[in-house]
This record gives sequence, structure tokens and C-alpha cells, in this order.
Amino acid sequence: MITAVASRLGRALLTVLAVAGLSAPASAAGLPDLQGRTIVAVTENAYVPLNFADPKTGQGIGWEYDAFNEIAKRLNAKVEWKLTSWDAMIQAVRDGEFDVGMDGITINDERRQQVDFSDPYLTSEQFMLVRADETRFSDAESFAGMADGLVGAQPGTTNFYVAVYNVLDGNEANPRIKLFETFGASVQALKSGDVDTVLMDKVSAEGYIGASPGAFKVIGGPLGTEDFGFIFKKGSDLVAPVNAALAAMKADGTLEALNKKWFYDYKSQH
Repeated sequence: MITAVASRLGRALLTVLAVAGLSAPASAAGLPDLQGRTIVAVTENAYVPLNFADPKTGQGIGWEYDAFNEIAKRLNAKVEWKLTSWDAMIQAVRDGEFDVGMDGITINDERRQQVDFSDPYLTSEQFMLVRADETRFSDAESFAGMADGLVGAQPGTTNFYVAVYNVLDGNEANPRIKLFETFGASVQALKSGDVDTVLMDKVSAEGYIGASPGAFKVIGGPLGTEDFGFIFKKGSDLVAPVNAALAAMKADGTLEALNKKWFYDYKSQH
């Protein structure tokens, strides 16, 4: 089990918990009406397939964009999208700079002291991605037993904390963890041989495998399960409406359709 201190996002994704199907009209029956209110939403654009820049247009796209745009539509609201780094996001939302934040953020008690969370919209399981020709270790235990194997991670994320507490020795300063500013940089470091494994959700891992045939593989079993939620300033009046819209999207199949679009169809096309 991942401890409260160890739980986080996840630059790791995700076996999906969300279930749902067809887009509903704005201010759908039974949902709160926000009367055209503008919601300032922030993400990082660095976590495929949740949020990232379209390589063709540079526009922000992904599961979280589609999901929150649909939530706003159903609540009769508009979304103004902003970008910030992961390490600044929670504090910025806490301070009210943005109305809502999202970046595959793990729901845990430590964060609940700083921000309010929506109900979970996805569940993440962490796996070990390694180079395709890796034979020195086959799971977390054998990796931990190595003297010099390196794991790449983004600080403050689920993959960092799972590496610390579920793979290595619980020491957050362990020199076997090499830190990177973005999740994509850690995967590139794995590909080039600068680190030996990166932790991520299975669907994302399969996406990287598909994008670089013959470069990667997944080893071992899942290393932890965590729920993702949207974050809000403490006491935000948006939490209840967003939860109501999420419940409706789960019930009518919309979330399930987004899962298929971003975790399966997108992966197969790229």
C-alpha cells in the first residue's frame, strides 16, 4: 500500500474506474445552472493522454480537456484554460489563482488539507516500463536488489513516491532516483539508457510501447492503485456542481466513451 505521504499523482496512469457514454446538452436536467460563468482551469500539458499539446496544432488536448469541457457545457459554464508547472499547481489553486486544477492528481489526505477534491474520475495503477532488451531485473524486487539501477521520475508525483516507497527503501533522497522536470523527459532518458526504469500506468506504458516499437516493455505487476480528482480552492462552490456533472457523465456513458477515445483509440492511432 502507498502511504498517505507517498501517494500522488501520477505521472502514471491508469486503469479506469470511470464509466459513462453520450454527450448531454448544456445545463442538463437535474444539474446546477452556472448561468454562463467562466471557470478558469489549469493543467500542465505534459501528461499523455490526460493533457498535452497536439503535435500538429500546439493546442491543448486530452482526456481531462474533453471531460472538463463537457462538465462545463452541462453546467452552462465556460472554460478559460491556463497552463502552469506541476510543482506550482496545487499552491496556485489553493491561493485562488485558478478555479480548478487537473494533472492526474492523486486524491490523498495530505492534499485534502490544502485543497478540495472532486469525486474520483480515474484510477491509476503503476507499472515498471523498461527497455525492450532489459534482462538484469524482472520486477520491483529484483530491481531493488541491484546496486546501481536507476529509476527516472518527476519530483512530487505518484511515480516518484511509488519508486521511493514501493520499489526502493523509503528514502526520498535515494541517489538511485534520477529526477526530471517533465514526465516525457524521464521516458526519453529511459530510451537513451540514462535510467533503467520509469513507473507509469499500464495504458500509458502501452502507448509508449506502441509509439516506439521495439524500444520498451512492461515488467512485473501493479505497484499501487490511486484515484485521480480535480482540485479546487478550499470551500469552492464548484465542487458540488462538478461532482453532479461527473455522476451524470458516468451514468450516461460519456466517461466510458472518453476512456475509449483517449486510452485505446488514440493509442492505436499513434
